Amino acid sequence: MDKQPSASKSRTQKSKKRSRDDNQNPGGAKHENLQVKIQLFQDQPNKIPPLVAYFPSGYNPQTQQRQDEEEPNNQNNSPKVPKVKVYRNMAQRKGNRLQVVVSPGGSNVDFVGSSFTGEAAAAQVCRYSLGVLDKEAGTLKIIPIATNKIFRLEPRVRTAETANEEASNSTKSELTANRMDKLGELTALYGTKRERKKRKDAINLKKEVDSESQKSLDKKIEEVAFDKEALANTSSLIARNIPPHDVSATTPLEAYPLDKIILKGDWDFLGDIYKLWQGGEKVETNAYPHFVCNRIRKLDAIEDETQQWKLSCILSYITHLMKFRDQFSMGHVKSGKKHIIPSIIHHRFLNLFTDPGSKILASEKINLFISYVLVLALHVDGFRTDPSDIAQDLRISKVDLRQHFLNLGCKLVHQNSILYATLPVPLNFPSQNIRRKRRQ
Repeated sequence: MDKQPSASKSRTQKSKKRSRDDNQNPGGAKHENLQVKIQLFQDQPNKIPPLVAYFPSGYNPQTQQRQDEEEPNNQNNSPKVPKVKVYRNMAQRKGNRLQVVVSPGGSNVDFVGSSFTGEAAAAQVCRYSLGVLDKEAGTLKIIPIATNKIFRLEPRVRTAETANEEASNSTKSELTANRMDKLGELTALYGTKRERKKRKDAINLKKEVDSESQKSLDKKIEEVAFDKEALANTSSLIARNIPPHDVSATTPLEAYPLDKIILKGDWDFLGDIYKLWQGGEKVETNAYPHFVCNRIRKLDAIEDETQQWKLSCILSYITHLMKFRDQFSMGHVKSGKKHIIPSIIHHRFLNLFTDPGSKILASEKINLFISYVLVLALHVDGFRTDPSDIAQDLRISKVDLRQHFLNLGCKLVHQNSILYATLPVPLNFPSQNIRRKRRQ
């Protein structure tokens, strides 16, 4: 009689254990144990190890490639594979400095990450390795990753700054070529017989290669048909310093997509204004910009909670932008110091609006900053905004602010003695020639 309860209890425990195993391993799949040989690889100075990176914006190259393959308009069935470039500092003391650039096909946005700025510059107390399991060969290869850093790839719009970098690189190459020519002249005058012969053979080889390559290049150029209008549009877009946009968009919301300005990972850190509004607290001008204080009442007129939260997040993002600029302004340091910007947003602002190591904002970066603020203001006001209070927050005149609106493709209209900025679609930017004539 004493054994029966213990037997039923043991059966109950076994059944519970089975149910737990079934929950942990749904579908009845069996775990596979493998006997593998572990191979540990060390860094090799003449080779770059694998690079590991992630996209905080939510961009997924594989998903984009699948969408391109499934598009019915894609007649050639050739997906736009993103191009990946890796730049390395060849200086002896800075050989571990790397920069990764991922360029999606058909877009003017690059994803850039480095091993020496932003998130990678923070203190690190762990090591990363990449494991590659080969079941057939029964091996597990453990490989160290490049610079022991995980690259954070932030989106950056191609601007005139990119063109300036390319121009500076070409200037450096020209200086190097001039230096080599002078060294060659010294070798011809004072070099040994062996060095002079070596230089002569190099010159002859270069002449032969140049003549052949020039012939093939001339033939290719003749076969290419240039689209002058497309080239003009491309150059104007590169010179224009504005947020990510879609020229062919049919609605203002699509013209400056909000998800390309406020990234997916940023929204969770923008709930401060929504909490203040829910608690009935007053948003004061000594802590928030005039534009934000004047637009808080819009939340009362919205019935949908999701739209209320979205609008409050945009207002919070505008506040962080304004306070970020105050931190780099000599006369408004105190207002910026007291404000706390979430680290993930602060890192992005640093990458977008500052140059590495600089304590002030360059004029080109300030123009980009203003264009971001104005686009968000248009989103808040339904793409019909009165720029008087935003001009006060930016500390610039209304006349100067008009040019920034026009550069975004906006149209300025007067109604009841008030100037409004609207955004007609498709976007129509002012031509560069007209702007030059006005300056003259």
